[in-house]
Amino acid sequence: MPVSRNELDIELKNLLKPEQFSDYCPNGLQVEGHDQVSKIVSGVTASKALIDAAVAVSADFILVHHGYFWRGEDQTITGIKKARIQTLLNNNISLAAYHLPLDAHVELGNNAQLAKLLEFKIEAPLDANSSNPIVFAGRLNTPMSFAELGSHIGQKLDREPLGIKGVKENIETIAWCTGAAQNFIELAVAAEVDAYLTGEISEQTVHIARESGLHFYSAGHHATERYGVQAVGNYLAEKFTLQHEFIDIDNPA
Repeated sequence: MPVSRNELDIELKNLLKPEQFSDYCPNGLQVEGHDQVSKIVSGVTASKALIDAAVAVSADFILVHHGYFWRGEDQTITGIKKARIQTLLNNNISLAAYHLPLDAHVELGNNAQLAKLLEFKIEAPLDANSSNPIVFAGRLNTPMSFAELGSHIGQKLDREPLGIKGVKENIETIAWCTGAAQNFIELAVAAEVDAYLTGEISEQTVHIARESGLHFYSAGHHATERYGVQAVGNYLAEKFTLQHEFIDIDNPA
């Protein structure tokens, strides 16, 4: 049975609590479409390819991690942005985007879902001073060597990670944060965990990993952030008896 767009919007706000975050973009409904929703498409980024795929499967509502109107970007609706938004409006499809709230959710968020997929035991956040932590630490179910953990990550994410080898022979403790979180590596070093996993890598990250002896894995921004939005989409589908389809637009970054 269809559910009203407003009811869906309220449920997402209650679930992800965007008012608690100071973010780089607006969280919540960004483009208003159909009053009634029967099918949700979820995806990582609101690219034209994802929108076109949602049109092809007759979706009413798109839920993403990376939406529009980022701080500092050109505010004019021209070019690529115009084409994306025009397709949404022409097809009366709503777009909702949740960035940091989707990273932080303790059960359905990107970091929680990545830990579930990779079979990490969550113990405590490393950014505990934050009201909504997004950097987590825990343990592997079974200690692994640098190569074994890299292979495990690659198999689970269907993408070989870039790794910087540390000094510990067997990795038992690990910290992680999805997406572009390489700058949190120093939290992992301070916590004296054996390894740190994130999506991206910067030039200086390599030197910090080498000089600290920390094992480091860059597994892809897109690849590490595919799972929270799927979990939220599945949650909404079950709660409201809606159709939900996750559409993965491949991205090597």
